[in-house]
Order: sequence, then structure tokens, then C-alpha cells
Amino acid sequence: MTTTTDPWPLPRVVVAAPASGHGKTTIATGLLAALRRRGLTVSPHKVGPDYIDPGYHALAAGRPGRNLDPFLVGAERIAGLLRHGASVPTPADIAVIEGVMGLHDGAVGRRDYASTAHVARLIEAPVLLVLDTTAQGRSAAALTLGMAAFDPAVRIGGVILNRVGSPRHETLLRDALAEVGVPVLGAVTRAAEVAAPARHLGLVPVAERAPESLAIVTALAELVEATVDLAAVLDLARTAAPLTTPAWDPVTAVGGPAGAERPVVALAGGAAFTFSYAETAELLTAAGADVLTVDPLRDPALPAGTRAVVIGGGFPEAYAQALAGNTTLRAELADFDGPIVAECAGLLYLGRSLDDVPMCGRLDLTARMTGRLTLGYREAVAVTDSPVTLAREPVRGHEFHRTTTDPGHGDRPAWRWNDAEHGFVSGRVHASYLHTHWAGHPDTARRLVEACR
Repeated sequence: MTTTTDPWPLPRVVVAAPASGHGKTTIATGLLAALRRRGLTVSPHKVGPDYIDPGYHALAAGRPGRNLDPFLVGAERIAGLLRHGASVPTPADIAVIEGVMGLHDGAVGRRDYASTAHVARLIEAPVLLVLDTTAQGRSAAALTLGMAAFDPAVRIGGVILNRVGSPRHETLLRDALAEVGVPVLGAVTRAAEVAAPARHLGLVPVAERAPESLAIVTALAELVEATVDLAAVLDLARTAAPLTTPAWDPVTAVGGPAGAERPVVALAGGAAFTFSYAETAELLTAAGADVLTVDPLRDPALPAGTRAVVIGGGFPEAYAQALAGNTTLRAELADFDGPIVAECAGLLYLGRSLDDVPMCGRLDLTARMTGRLTLGYREAVAVTDSPVTLAREPVRGHEFHRTTTDPGHGDRPAWRWNDAEHGFVSGRVHASYLHTHWAGHPDTARRLVEACR
């Protein structure tokens, strides 16, 4: 039996595209669901920091969707995190990795660092290129050839034609791709497209529309089964080289539990707080905590014995009235004396109000929606000691919001980036707009559990 350190010939394929909007999520989610319907155990992954696509992946695959982001966790951890995710809770038969933006689009100013191409190289996986063929014919072959030639270390093993206009259009496209030696593994017509509901930050998260999301995933599975050569995709995935990097291990990352006591850490969930990486709970558990979920929309109180609270991102603006109506939990959080870590939506929830709707009042700030999207990677430095940070410690994260707070930071800011201070450290509360991936900063989990004690 293969262990977490032996070479593992895990079949895997990266679903990429020349740009955003070509249909990566449609094809990746449909592949996951269709392969699962064939009886395979499928491991879902997403390049980049996005929280929403992995929710659809998880629904399709029946196991957590996980992110592979070199900027947030370091390139050296990517192969290990893939192997970990494909091993938990059981070894997968195949991994499907959805890319981000265009194949070669990386972090701004860093060439292709953190791009889909970068991750494909790190995990030595072939690429399945999804092409929006609207209003193009033979040029699709030229585009594919250019995408492949731009980085010879990235192997494009096949193409799925998306938004094909007619049988004649499909024949033209297939003939053109044959000229450049790239096999076509599927063709999806425009009429067959399946749309998921969207809002101001992208797709609506699965947790907010569970029945509708399940119907969408089922439709995507049927779409892929009818239009994609699944046997050929499996054959392509099996050409990936064996994974030789040991699996990432949360216990090793945090150094193991610091004591016999297992404090309870409440992790916010539910429809309003859907932005959380799977590794967050794994690291807290490895550090010695019992992690329990609290839904601020429904639960009147924190779990019994809670010693710390983690409130991640999400869409509190869509649920402001319902959050305000849970007055008992808001009051408990306002008076809670344990450490609290809040990111983005958590920051808004801890403030006095959001669009004039009362929130917890733990932090002296007000928040409101704006028409401006703040989005991008950040290289931050901690400004203030807190239960989870040490001053002058560097951290990498990302912002993703359309809200603003007044004031923009507290007297004791959490971070500094782009020559400005951000966030709030107030007592044992650490809150800001910065999303971080704790696999890249496992000391966050260790310190939080230690602060509980």
C-alpha cells in the first residue's frame, strides 16, 4: 500500500483556458460530478485564492474542495497540499484541478508566478484547455498552439470546445485542431450551457442555494457525460508523473498539540460565512483544539466551552437583517473575552453596523457597501502583537470585497501594506479585510490554540 511518502501515480488533470469566461468552472465541475457518477473517488482542487468555485467542486465530488495557491502558501507546499487533499479522507482515483484566469496569468508583476501554468508545472500535470469558440474557426488552433508554445514545460494534452455554434462549426474546429496535433476531447454547444446564479463577487456560494446548486451540479454532470470523452480524459490524467513529494501534514506544520487540554474553537459557518479553507480547521485540530461550527444566522449561542472564535469571509451584506436579528449571539460576541480572529466578513460582523443595520458592536467601526471592487494579492507586515501575530512579521494574503469601513483602521492596526495601515487589534480581537491561507502561516493556528490556554 502506498504511504504518504512513497511515489504515488495519482492521475490528475488541470482544466485551464486562455482567459476568464471560457467555461473552466462549468467543465471542471461537470467533470468532477461525471467521474464520481462513474464510481470514481475524485479529488477537487482550485488554483488561486477563490472560495466559491471550491464549494461547487465539493458538491460535485463529495469531499472538500481545496485551493492550490503558490502566492498564499509558497510554491514549495503545492505538491504536498495536492497530495494531502487527494488522500483525505480516502485516497482519490483522480484529481481535477481547475485553473484561474488565463493559463499563463500570474500575480501582477511576477510574470507567471501563481498562475495555472505555474501550478501545472509544480504538480507535473497535463492541461485540458477549455476554449470559448464563439466567433472563431481555425484561429482556435492557432490560439491553442500559441498557448502551448508560450511555455514548453506546460503540456496541453487536449482541448474541450465550448459554445460551439453548429455541427459544421464543430467539424471546422476539430479539423483545425488536428492540423496542430492537439486532440479534441469534447464539444459543448451554446444551447447546452448551464448557468449558475451570480452576484457582485462571482457565483452565489453553494451553501446559500443548496437545492438549486445540487440541480446545477447534476445538470453539469449530464452535460459533460453527453459532450466529453471521459475515457480520453482519464487516459490523459494517467499520463501525469508519479507524485514524489510527501503529503503536507497539519500536525507536522504546527508541531503537534501543545498540551492534553483540548479547548473549543468556534469556526463561523452557514450561508453568511462560507469563505474558509479546509486546512484552517485541520491545523486548529492538529494544534490541539476541538473545532466546532457556529452559524451566526441560526445559532443563538457559541458552542459550550468556546475559548476562541474564527470568523472568516462571506456575504454578511446579503444577510444583514437576519444577522442583526440574532441578538443573543451578537451580545455574546460583544462580551466574549477569548481571542477572536476575523477576516473580511468577520470584520464587518464585529463592527457597530453594516449599511446602518446593527451588528455585534465589538469593534468601533461602521461598514457600508460601495460600488468599487477591491481585489488582489497583498504582501503585508503585522503592525501590532495580537493572539495570532507578532509585530513586523510578514504575511501574504488577498483582498476581495466591495465594502469599506469607517475608520479604515484602528489605533492599533493589524497590518501594513502598500504604505498604509489596515485592520484592527482591539484587546484579544484581530480583524481585517485580509484573507490568509493558514497552510502558508501555520503559526496562526498554533498561537490561537496557545492563546486559549
